[in-house]
Amino acid sequence: MYYLRKIEIHVEERDDILYVTDHAEVAERLKREGKAVLIYLHPQNSDQDFSQFLFAVEDPENLEKEYVERVYRRLKGLPWNILDTARCCVRETVPEDVDAFYRIYSNPDITKYMEGLYQDVEQEKRYVRRYMETVYTFYGYGVWTVLERESGAVIGRAGFSGREGFEDPELGFIIGVPWQGRGYAEEVCAAILRYGWLALEFEKVQALVEPGNSASLNLCRKLGFRYVQNVELQGKSYFRLLVQRKIS
Repeated sequence: MYYLRKIEIHVEERDDILYVTDHAEVAERLKREGKAVLIYLHPQNSDQDFSQFLFAVEDPENLEKEYVERVYRRLKGLPWNILDTARCCVRETVPEDVDAFYRIYSNPDITKYMEGLYQDVEQEKRYVRRYMETVYTFYGYGVWTVLERESGAVIGRAGFSGREGFEDPELGFIIGVPWQGRGYAEEVCAAILRYGWLALEFEKVQALVEPGNSASLNLCRKLGFRYVQNVELQGKSYFRLLVQRKIS
């Protein structure tokens, strides 16, 4: 006998099933059929190979609704919804966002202080797919897409990343020129920092900002960042800023 549970899912206007099983052969068959599969681990199946499956649990009867939805979304290549603010929605990036990114990055003011995108659109979309499969899945966070709630338009990117040589996660953000000057960046970044403190349990977050980037420096100060040191990276100078979790 084996364990098999079907959890009904309603996501993105679709109805589907998340299958939970403790048997490797059953799990592999379901996966071949394109089903979303969650593994139930227990001492009696410790000799089975579940290495090809991303998610496993030890208590399949007490799964939180948010966890179930996020597992299903990851297995089906759908983005996680991260947070909402009064005017914006922050969610994981998907390849469909790339065309909007190219429009945002086409303004030279955007790439003055940051790297641009790949020259080839399809290469950028492949990068996004890999990013979803690796960075989002492994870390549970990354740089996300920012949408204006009223219009549904992609207006920028923001989130956390790791930088080689530094222990603290780094806040990064960009709002397209047509939406600048409306307070979107502060609204979104403040919410993302709260998410970092509460959901990801970060203790400190850094930002690396070029000295001439006065807009980003002003925003970081509003968010509570403080200057720590000057750093040199790949021939460029940066101010390293740091904000620490406040214990209430």
